[in-house]
Amino acid sequence: MSETSLRGKVAVIGIGLSAVGKVPGRSPLSLAAEAASNALADAGLTKSQVDGVLSSHAFASPFHRFSVAFSEYFGIRPTFSNTLQVSGATAATMFSIGAAAIQGGLAKVVLLVAADSLMTGLTPDLALRSLTESRDQQYEMPFGIPVANTFAMTAHRHMREYGTTPEQLAEVAVVHRRHAARTPGAQQATPITTADVLNSPMVTTPYHKLDCSLISDGGAAFVLTSAEHAKALGIGKPIYVLGCGECYTHEHIFLMPSLTTTGAVESSRRAYAMARYQPSDMDVAGIYDCFTGTVVMMLEDLGFCRKGEGGPFVADGQMSYGGRIPSNTHGGLLSFAHSGMPGALFHFHEVIAQLRGQCGQRQVETAGLGLVHSLGAGFATNATIILGTEGTL
Repeated sequence: MSETSLRGKVAVIGIGLSAVGKVPGRSPLSLAAEAASNALADAGLTKSQVDGVLSSHAFASPFHRFSVAFSEYFGIRPTFSNTLQVSGATAATMFSIGAAAIQGGLAKVVLLVAADSLMTGLTPDLALRSLTESRDQQYEMPFGIPVANTFAMTAHRHMREYGTTPEQLAEVAVVHRRHAARTPGAQQATPITTADVLNSPMVTTPYHKLDCSLISDGGAAFVLTSAEHAKALGIGKPIYVLGCGECYTHEHIFLMPSLTTTGAVESSRRAYAMARYQPSDMDVAGIYDCFTGTVVMMLEDLGFCRKGEGGPFVADGQMSYGGRIPSNTHGGLLSFAHSGMPGALFHFHEVIAQLRGQCGQRQVETAGLGLVHSLGAGFATNATIILGTEGTL
């Protein structure tokens, strides 16, 4: 481990969620404040102790500097603040940048917080526009390539190259819904079958409606501080940031180096190296699941199975309880909630709760190491974080 490594030097000492799903009459700032209040209460701190804030943009908010607007709304004056934007990978980069800021002496207590109200705060037209305007106006949008289509293209190629089937993709959604049924507050908890997925309306081939993530309101927040400060505060069970890694491969989907192998290979390699662990050591995972095929590819690229074996891996029950790597045990973006860029923070909340042993009937036994991977923009952005209990240091 190099002297500059972040391994074990920063701890997560507080986690919090707002209400998720359909939450009418609530702005992104209001939802963010609820999540932040819950995270600070969980940490046993007051908001006056926060001197750093990291956030992401909210589609349903007019504020480009969301972290600054949030601080004003919440009544704090941080001396370190930023609003990050690397699409769906933003959640994981918040953890790596927050940890680096603490280690670098820029802040003592950093609040990571993000929220949006995609379901009730935007009309369907505005929601669609917010998602499609991120595509290139010259080379992509004229040919009908909004975000969903870029992910669909990768799924098509994976099916062609490796024989992945629609039934295997559908099983991803079925597993997520089964997990959500154990999770209080999940947006969708009614059990579904493979047939239900395949018979749901087609959105963009090969994805049916139930292959696609939800549209939700909601937010999440986390309190980070140094390992030393966590000990001084007497935090009962801090969860440590062990490894961080990022990789950015392209902006335009037609320049993606490979449609079936992503930057997650490199981002996770870096995270594993810093953490000094391997994929086989992970006990639980939070894997970005905007579409079912995304999960199949990530299971491969994160090292949980070999390239091309993601479909059979899922079909064999390996991403659920009793399998190789229980993943998205809260139900993920497919069934728990997906409020845009904050959605991947729900994965962090779940994995940290698992490592704390706080998940009740969905608890993964003896969970000590967890991986969370966030991605976005048609696999253009990838970021991986490895978290662990004190016993893993």
